[in-house]
Amino acid sequence: MSDYRIDEGMEVTLHFTLKLEDGTVVDTTHDKSPATFAVGDGNLPPGFEKPIQGMAAGESGAFEITPEHAFGQHNPQNIQLLKRDDFEDMEPEVGTVMSFADPAGGELPGVIKRVDEKQVEVDFNHPLAGRTLTFEVEVLDVKPAQTH
Repeated sequence: MSDYRIDEGMEVTLHFTLKLEDGTVVDTTHDKSPATFAVGDGNLPPGFEKPIQGMAAGESGAFEITPEHAFGQHNPQNIQLLKRDDFEDMEPEVGTVMSFADPAGGELPGVIKRVDEKQVEVDFNHPLAGRTLTFEVEVLDVKPAQTH
């Protein structure tokens, strides 16, 4: 076992489970291979990196992460009405996640909330916005990240 602890510049391999307030599992690595990332590389939101700092291989824990530190609060301004005519080549269905181009030319996922004859209501909030999440972690390995 190494003595390394999770901190900037470390590569971390861990299993995690992400749960909603009611215990519903949103994401987990336990049914696939563990996640490996370098601390601060942007793979984990900072709110998820902070509570696991200082942990070493073999340790595990569960952390409650508030919306501010997870995926933000639900923002009503992120719900937009688009013209039904903008969806020429496909039929928008309520509950479907579709990709839209953002002003910067990137991809922005949105969830279809409501469809009527003239308009389609699309929610561009992260699906987990406004949720308090439980982040369960089992640290498998911590070592210095390879710098290229």
